[in-house]
Amino acid sequence: MIAFLIAVAALIGGYFIYGALVERVIGCDPKRQMPCYTKQDGVDYLPLPTWKVFLIQFLNIAGLGPIFGAIMGIMFGPAAFLWIVFGTVFAGAVHDFLSGVISIRRDGASLPEIVGSELGVGVKQLMRGFSLLLMMLVGAVFVLTPADLIAGMTPGWMDTRFWVIAIFAYYMLATVLPIDKLIGNIYPVFGFALLFMAAGIMGVLIFGDVTIPTGISDGWYNRNADAEALPLFPMMFVSIACGAISGFHATQSPMMARCLKNEKLARPVFYGAMVAEGLVALIWAAAAIAFTGGYSQLGEYLAANGGAGGLVHNISISWLGTFGGILAILGVIAAPITTGDTALRSARLIASDFMHYEQRTTVRRLAVSIPIFAVTFFIMQIDFNVLWRYFAWCNQTLAVFTLWAVTVYLARHGKIYWITMLPAMFMTCVCTTYILFAPEGLQLDYNLSLGAGVVVSLLAGILFMRKMVFAKRFNVIED
Repeated sequence: MIAFLIAVAALIGGYFIYGALVERVIGCDPKRQMPCYTKQDGVDYLPLPTWKVFLIQFLNIAGLGPIFGAIMGIMFGPAAFLWIVFGTVFAGAVHDFLSGVISIRRDGASLPEIVGSELGVGVKQLMRGFSLLLMMLVGAVFVLTPADLIAGMTPGWMDTRFWVIAIFAYYMLATVLPIDKLIGNIYPVFGFALLFMAAGIMGVLIFGDVTIPTGISDGWYNRNADAEALPLFPMMFVSIACGAISGFHATQSPMMARCLKNEKLARPVFYGAMVAEGLVALIWAAAAIAFTGGYSQLGEYLAANGGAGGLVHNISISWLGTFGGILAILGVIAAPITTGDTALRSARLIASDFMHYEQRTTVRRLAVSIPIFAVTFFIMQIDFNVLWRYFAWCNQTLAVFTLWAVTVYLARHGKIYWITMLPAMFMTCVCTTYILFAPEGLQLDYNLSLGAGVVVSLLAGILFMRKMVFAKRFNVIED
């Protein structure tokens, strides 16, 4: 219990201490003209109340990753708690916050345009296609998962197919309608359910008759049954993504950069939402081992009870009662739905940005959206397990590009760039090692893969530093 409370305190303290440092580095200006006013169009560029912007950002990024990802990730042992805390404070929240601020200063530009402006035209073209594909992958993945969850709670005729159609229809509306019409009105309801779920489970962990068997005194070794096939590095750092750092988040920050009314609100919204997601991940990681009794028991429970979904259902009902459990389950269902809808909306924004195709009218929004819906529907026909494996790696690779782009931005503007350079190098090593070693990758020898990951990360750092030596080549300006 003490370890859990220390982790919670570290996350919250990280927001106030390290978050304030990062804000000072980037230099948020309360007098800056905001895109929601300078480019207001009543559809995507629209000033919204700060609490709504926070809730939308939080729900956008808090898909099933901080719940299911944390439950699966805790199988790597107590090191998972460290990754959630340090990953959130020093990598994920910094990544989300700075990408959001840069988007504000680029008039709400989408992620590929931000990355391309810092890393070059070639990278911009790559990122346009890569980000668009990732958004459609997210949309597909987060139709299938909530559909299965809801089907298990409704009459037989409301099967998975029924809910797939219903959820996808909602996604289509959320993609096309002005952001204040559907998303702006329904997210407070979903937000309440998700926050109630997190607060309720955390309350039981702290005040209930519960023991959290972290096993820290036994060592930090990998608790997976097949630790050789699932080495802690890099597998844990890909399994726990949304609860620590996720490239997908940087695709969502520009959406809220178009609705934020003051740049000084960027830290509470972007850094704060990521810390909130880290707390959700921490809560579910602790709940999983507390409810089942330990790491080995968790593995057995998942195998016998339908995986993470069955565990989430049983924890919610057992700890919060029928009514509270239903609210908690609704929160778990809301998490993927409120990520899938904005993923497809982000896909529309990314596509319209690189085509320079204005989106004021419904007809113009449909012209961009219909091809996106068609491709997403096609992707949904692929086996879910295959989709999820490739999504996980693509997601973290996107974080690598974002971190390097932000690092270049900071250096180019004469700011302290190591706050993103170090996470960028670390995640470069993670992603390189993963794709070389993983079953869905090249399946090379582990030591060879790890060595290559280290070399690629160091080369990336050396290449960046070489450019820094020739600082005169950078156009140092202030926004």
